Amino acid sequence: MNLDNLRKLREHKNISCKSMAEKLDVSFQYYWMIENGKRGLSYEMAIRIAKILGTTPDKIFLSTNLTTG
Repeated sequence: MNLDNLRKLREHKNISCKSMAEKLDVSFQYYWMIENGKRGLSYEMAIRIAKILGTTPDKIFLSTNLTTG
């Protein structure tokens, strides 16, 4: 999971961690832990985050350096 994309996209959209947490209806601490890899992320939450950021979960969380065999 690529959490750097999450932080970069959130900052690019000028959304603070606090504002993101409010939009998701979770505590600031909960969202901060997600963004910093301290808490797991459900697919439902990934969808909610992506919707707020105007993209898809894959574009945020999927590593772009995956290889196929």
